[in-house]
Amino acid sequence: MINVGIIGVGTVGTSVVKVLEKNRDIISARAGKEIQVVKGVVRNLEKKRNIDIPLTTDPFEVTDDPNIDIVVELMGGVEEAYEVVQRALKNKKAVVTANKALLAYHRYELQQLAGDIPFEFEASVAGGIPIIKALREGLSANHIDAIRGIMNGTCNYILTKMANEGAEFSAILKEAQELGYAEADPTFDIEGYDAAHKLLILASIAYGIDAKPEDILIEGITKINTLDFEFANEFGYSIKLLTIAKKRGNEVELRVHPTLVPNEQMIAKVDGVMNGVSVIGDVVGETMYYGPGAGGDATASAVVSNIIDIARGGKCSPMLGFKRPLESGMELASKDSILSNYYLRLLVEDRPGILAKIASIFGEYNISIESMLQKPGPDRLAHLLLSTHQCQESEIHKALNEIKQQAFLKEEPAMIRIEV
Repeated sequence: MINVGIIGVGTVGTSVVKVLEKNRDIISARAGKEIQVVKGVVRNLEKKRNIDIPLTTDPFEVTDDPNIDIVVELMGGVEEAYEVVQRALKNKKAVVTANKALLAYHRYELQQLAGDIPFEFEASVAGGIPIIKALREGLSANHIDAIRGIMNGTCNYILTKMANEGAEFSAILKEAQELGYAEADPTFDIEGYDAAHKLLILASIAYGIDAKPEDILIEGITKINTLDFEFANEFGYSIKLLTIAKKRGNEVELRVHPTLVPNEQMIAKVDGVMNGVSVIGDVVGETMYYGPGAGGDATASAVVSNIIDIARGGKCSPMLGFKRPLESGMELASKDSILSNYYLRLLVEDRPGILAKIASIFGEYNISIESMLQKPGPDRLAHLLLSTHQCQESEIHKALNEIKQQAFLKEEPAMIRIEV
């Protein structure tokens, strides 16, 4: 018998309990042992949860209980969760977590503390999609050349609706909140932080990179408007919030931002609240993983799969997939050194010579314009929608800073990177 304690019996924790009960026969057959939840931790004992397990408000009643074999951490947050998980590992208990924020900041410390103690975290990235197992095991023969992921369903839902209906961001965000796809305070999702935490976890497994959210480029989707979708439609792109890891020699670019993606690419076809992750290996080529990235049942599916792995006696040590450091010593590329094509939206005076002046400024920084679309604006103004050939991040920012000083510019420029 495997005894499980769940710290955080909310939406996901409740689903875990129900899945273990509903699918008890097949789970015990696959695990080779019976699995039961013997205790749960909640913040409010008065709230009804429609599950029949003993509850407490003290997480240490789970971490310190000698009868509990596996601690499932679903409480969220960073430092309090870190303290709780450390306590469980020090008590030699296997741990399963879905906490991406915890791992974004403390994954290497937890790996060192865990040692040979099973520590699993499939549900921390892309919900029900088994991307951790794919990277850590299925693709372990490959150098990973690139990872591109749509790993936030809230943003993907909003961008899909904007593309299909021509509606503005604020209207779709409100609709997403009413449908439960977005939180009352959606900042963590729409500003890209949720996706960034997931990217950092995948980057550790793929490249052995120890980076924190503050170290990488993170941009959200709040500045995107309907004109950007008109340009995308005209030139055959979709707009997605992408998590990107890309290897360049001994360096790895890590970034999260809205991205123009050619419609023919597989990742461009991931719509609505669904998640998708494309991984390019040097041996296998491109593989694609698609499915629900959030929600109680999808996340519970991943949590329970980790519990089954541990019950079977499985150990994945170290938890991030490297027994020793890479000889090549992969390093994080600086934000300024990122190479990309760029799309720019500029509101300018509608008079002769403006485009020539903009092209001249770009030329000073060795940036060439690839395509251009002009849309009428208010009161003798025009929207210029431009795309560039590949250039360095630092150069496009220098050019934009110079354009911002020009009297013909009438609002802050908007920029979206293009992944080709």
